[in-house]
Amino acid sequence: MKTVVIYKSKTGFTKKYAEWISEELSADLFEGSKVTTNMLTAYDTVIYGGGLYAVGISGVKLITKNLDKLKDKKVVVFATGASPCREEAVNEVRNMNFNSIEQKHIQFFYLRGGFDYSKLKPIYKVLMTLLKWKIIWKIKRKKELTHDERGMLETYEKPADFTRKYKINEIITYVTS
Repeated sequence: MKTVVIYKSKTGFTKKYAEWISEELSADLFEGSKVTTNMLTAYDTVIYGGGLYAVGISGVKLITKNLDKLKDKKVVVFATGASPCREEAVNEVRNMNFNSIEQKHIQFFYLRGGFDYSKLKPIYKVLMTLLKWKIIWKIKRKKELTHDERGMLETYEKPADFTRKYKINEIITYVTS
């Protein structure tokens, strides 16, 4: 079974998972911008990973736009984000990124990545700074913060890496079954 792992990573967490998955499966590994539609058809299993940005999976259109060409293949998409894995959040990401037909063909996984403000591009730094101000404003109004909001404030000053190699085990089991 010929397998490819494709990723789009802005801060390195998705790339780290993609490399681990590729190693475990002895799969080819490509950064998403280097992949063409024709390349996808050469594989039996296509695995795509992208970071989460406002619930959207970075670069996932490579898969959704080409799903008709991947019908006879095993298709896996994983997303990485800083938030802990919670079923309602995972379902929201799945439903925001894939329609009901796509969900039947794509096996989706969420892997907790991390957050490193210093590695963000300027536009994302602006957006994250706005989020930080929103959280600080909430504190000033004596509103209770969510667990995720408290975590976000902590990681602005100190990068957080929640990647763990064992978290790829579900993907490996699915692909090899």
